[in-house]
Amino acid sequence: MLIYISKRSGETLIEAGRLISASGAKIEMFEEFTSANKFKPNSILCVGVEDVQRLGGEDVFLQVAKSMQPAKIFLFNFDESEFNRENLLGGRYVKVTLPKISTNLEILASIVADLMMEDLHVYTCGSASTARTIELAKRVASKDVTVLINGPTGTGKEVLSKFVHLNSSRSSGNFVAINCAAIPENMLEAMLFGHEKGAFTGASAANQGIFRAANGGTLLLDEISEMPLSLQAKILRVLQERVITPLGGSREFEVDVRVIATTNRNMHHEVSSGNFREDLYYRLNVFPIETQCLKDRPEDIIPITMRLLRKHSTSLDHHYFISDLAAGMLKNYDWPGNVRELENVVQRALVLTETARIDESCILITPQTIPASSPLTSNYVYSKVG
Repeated sequence: MLIYISKRSGETLIEAGRLISASGAKIEMFEEFTSANKFKPNSILCVGVEDVQRLGGEDVFLQVAKSMQPAKIFLFNFDESEFNRENLLGGRYVKVTLPKISTNLEILASIVADLMMEDLHVYTCGSASTARTIELAKRVASKDVTVLINGPTGTGKEVLSKFVHLNSSRSSGNFVAINCAAIPENMLEAMLFGHEKGAFTGASAANQGIFRAANGGTLLLDEISEMPLSLQAKILRVLQERVITPLGGSREFEVDVRVIATTNRNMHHEVSSGNFREDLYYRLNVFPIETQCLKDRPEDIIPITMRLLRKHSTSLDHHYFISDLAAGMLKNYDWPGNVRELENVVQRALVLTETARIDESCILITPQTIPASSPLTSNYVYSKVG
């Protein structure tokens, strides 16, 4: 879906546009909103209150905007003291007020970008390095090849896998994920390949298995480096022959599945030490992608935080945002647990805060790693992307 953004509504919308582009969505900037604009139907239209005033008021604006048949319209006002959102016309017209005074541009742009991308299949980011990873993921999504995603725990490998699936020709099919480290070997084989009735004790009914459940879609083999060697040989056969045989059965079933595998291990070391089959490694490693630790991409922290705030506050009364000092604390922490740890901190903050504005007193993270004064950096993200 295409997003149209007004250039004349101020620097916040412009910076939000750069962030949206970095996150994998398509945007077009326009100079001025008039009846002469030629927008594609079913797009997202984002303007500021100044655009509405120049056109002659909200009634005129809505009449012109509706004629362009957008999927959703966002109207932003940056001169208010509180963050508020009003859904009109069945959610197709969204009026947003944002606190401009004493709020850093990075925070405002992250809020705006997250709102505009709420219905899109994107990978939230703010850094140039993550933007390059997203661009690679979009390219591989268009090609039906196997992908191996390598990175530390909690860096978003499964989220990136879903991004590949949702931007591929298989997006209408199922996305099925299984954690190879969490399931005992005997159960894992039955879950992957299925089983016939009576194939083992407790098999009171046949089961088609995850490979067949993902037929026509994508199968994520999470933490594949933890898979037992005996199963690795069977996975290799499926990738080569595109057929599976359920446990206790003799009939083969064809499967049309794209496989994405993830790991947090050094796979060259796993192969050389005999823990992982070399032939399977090369079969999986058709297109490798690496994810980075959160501390190595600090420009991602505020955009991801705003995304997590919205994710965990949908049933709450407020539209939450963070103060400059709170954002500085987040950006100056090392995040050994990566995005997973950041999500925990966000959820704690939502419990502790008594207002929509989350200040530094609500940010509970290891204090010795945080400088006494942690201002936001002025040279952030999106200005480096695109």
